[in-house]
Amino acid sequence: MFIDRLKKEIGKVMIGMDKEIEILSIALLQGGHILFESVPGTGKTMLAKTFAGCVQSSFRRIQFTPDVLPSDVTGIQYFNPKEKEFELRPGPVVTNVLLADEINRATPRTQSSLLEVMEEKQVTIEGSTLKLEDPFIVLATQNPVESQQGTFPLPAAQLDRFLMKVPISYPEFESEREMLRRFKERQPLEDVQPVITPEELKECSKQVKRIHVSEDIESYILQISRKTREHELIELGVSPRASLALLRASQGMAFISERAYVTPEDVKKMAAYVLSHRISLTPEASLTKTNERVMEELIEDVLVPVESRV
Repeated sequence: MFIDRLKKEIGKVMIGMDKEIEILSIALLQGGHILFESVPGTGKTMLAKTFAGCVQSSFRRIQFTPDVLPSDVTGIQYFNPKEKEFELRPGPVVTNVLLADEINRATPRTQSSLLEVMEEKQVTIEGSTLKLEDPFIVLATQNPVESQQGTFPLPAAQLDRFLMKVPISYPEFESEREMLRRFKERQPLEDVQPVITPEELKECSKQVKRIHVSEDIESYILQISRKTREHELIELGVSPRASLALLRASQGMAFISERAYVTPEDVKKMAAYVLSHRISLTPEASLTKTNERVMEELIEDVLVPVESRV
């Protein structure tokens, strides 16, 4: 299983991030996008760069600031005086792995330039449309503590295009000690080598889509989604796209657990990552609770089906 090789290779740089690596693997298998959120300096960008180095594919990075324009992301048509004609110059989105660093520092207009490419895996540049090659995955980062300092919160339409939102916490004491020792003399990122080929990824992606989802599991996913639309603390529930995202994430969890079927536990593990960023709490609830906390409580209230494999 490539997940073991991935953990070993990323482990050369990152310490104690097995859970995040599993989530990245699921996103890669299902062609989904990930939004990392944490305070500055906890390794969001380093994790994304290390992960990209493990995949035999192209990698581009955009450092978002308020002055980044949509054309800086998607590309432009420019006039070539030598050839006396317009030529297409694709932007950094034309890649396999795109790191959108500090995405909430971009203006809403620039953020919207990613909507088409994240949903349809194509980019339109002044009337010309380019299809992107598989795999295509956006790894975005944002710092929640700077919400009032020149940042622009991601709108619901943008958030809905991320398969999962992953909070990154502070490392454990010994993990942070090991980090000090690794980085004090050299940059271990230089040691990272590709461990996943495009052919292997394509075959694994086919297999994960064949993971069995029983009718009971389908009903469980739909009940969770419907509960978000009826909950008294939630102003805006999740969309049908979110239900499909939860199903795909659950298939991915089953696959990396080396099972041919989805269990209720797979759904419960993935639900908070897939759904928390897609709900909006009521003004009163947002004063005392977080999206993640409300989702955890909601999931516990939904009746878990008897495990069905066939």
